[in-house]
Amino acid sequence: MPAMVFSMAGIFLCFMKMSHGGKFVTETILFHAFFAIMNIACWEMEFFMEKDLTIGEITPQLIRFTVPLVLGNLFQLTYNAVDSIIVGRYVGKEALAAVGICNPISTLFILFLNGLCMGASILMGNQFGAKDYDCLHRQISTTMLSGMAFSLVLSVLCIAFSHPILLVMQVDASIMGMTMNYLRIIFAGLLFTFIYNCLASTLRALGDSQSPLYFLITSAVINILGDLFFVLFLNMGSEGCAISTMLSEALSCLLCIIYIQKKVPILQLGKKWLVFDKTLLKKTISYGWASATQQATVQLGKLGIQAIVNSMGVAIAAAFAVVNRIDDFAYTPEQNIGHAMTALMAQSKGAGKKSRLKEAFRCGMRIEVVYGILIFIVCFMFANPLMNLFSSDAEVCRHGVTYLRLISFMYLLPAATNGIQGYFRGIGDLKITLISSFVNMGVRVIAAAILVFACSLQIEALPYSYLAGWIGMLIAELPLLIRSYRNYDK
Repeated sequence: MPAMVFSMAGIFLCFMKMSHGGKFVTETILFHAFFAIMNIACWEMEFFMEKDLTIGEITPQLIRFTVPLVLGNLFQLTYNAVDSIIVGRYVGKEALAAVGICNPISTLFILFLNGLCMGASILMGNQFGAKDYDCLHRQISTTMLSGMAFSLVLSVLCIAFSHPILLVMQVDASIMGMTMNYLRIIFAGLLFTFIYNCLASTLRALGDSQSPLYFLITSAVINILGDLFFVLFLNMGSEGCAISTMLSEALSCLLCIIYIQKKVPILQLGKKWLVFDKTLLKKTISYGWASATQQATVQLGKLGIQAIVNSMGVAIAAAFAVVNRIDDFAYTPEQNIGHAMTALMAQSKGAGKKSRLKEAFRCGMRIEVVYGILIFIVCFMFANPLMNLFSSDAEVCRHGVTYLRLISFMYLLPAATNGIQGYFRGIGDLKITLISSFVNMGVRVIAAAILVFACSLQIEALPYSYLAGWIGMLIAELPLLIRSYRNYDK
């Protein structure tokens, strides 16, 4: 808990200081570095302990599990956010647009890997809740081996086809070169991304959401320093930011491996890391493909939106790159609350505690609603300073403020949908999350295309299209949720 307090204070102070022009870079480094050191100091006083989520009060457990998960993901988001801040302020809007275009593309392929991890983590949670440790160990090693092989193949293919991908995305010729270079460097780090996410998902399945936070704090500090070095000192532009991001991801991967080898006896598998179970792989794929496809569907929808945005000019593309970063910070806690619900519900299902599973859902939804209200207030009131943090271009900021003021009213809807998806993942019904996500993104892209090309709206079309997508998602989910919830005990 002290570590989390230090992290929260560091984030708050950094945010307060960032609005003072050129000083923000130095202050960001100092604050992040200081609070990372304090986190590491606290880490030395703590020991890993897998946490049985099938006993104890549910709401405090959900909060304790969610807070480090949220902080960890927020630090992970700083990789791209810092890239955007530095290139937006010190390189130009062209580089900012290039970084923004690459983000949904790289995320799409990363989510294929994360889908495997998420599917496996649900099985791990069931196995841990049932105390089946032999099966748990085979599950972990099988997931790691298959995922590493898949990530290497994916890296090669993505690097080879990066130019055709960007052509499909209608990237402006003036920024094609820098965009392609940035994307290829990010793709080269997919292996590191998978290993870290696999190990972090394993720790969370065992009830430990706190440890991965420390690795991300350290790597986030390194990423900031790397961005400054490669961009400001070596003048490498957006490519320098990509190199820094890849190196930071490699560091978080390495720290996670070292920690497990020294602090987590249940994961010190030795030669068992080489065990490959075909039966478990098939089961993992049956869970993972739905999760991966669901997340890929979301990103394909975002790519469709990005392609529409790219047709609206560089200024709007740059503004959209910024608001996407802000959206990420706003949405991530909603997703993490859902993931915490999934972990608790998966263990409860494995232990056969159905009433506890349902109570976890109810508690999680209450937390989602409270957070949705808070993030609406923040994004509506601070739209201007948030945009000024990323860019000094008046046109870019104007478009971004318009977007944020509209989207802030709608944050309660994804809070609800993420909670519902956490429920279905927790009970192992991932097909429903896939169907509802497909509806969401399909409606979103169609609505955006109509509003932009038929109604001639600009960036304000996007929040309205998102609203249509979330409403469609709820219409698809709610009847299935009601039926499942009522019949689960039967």
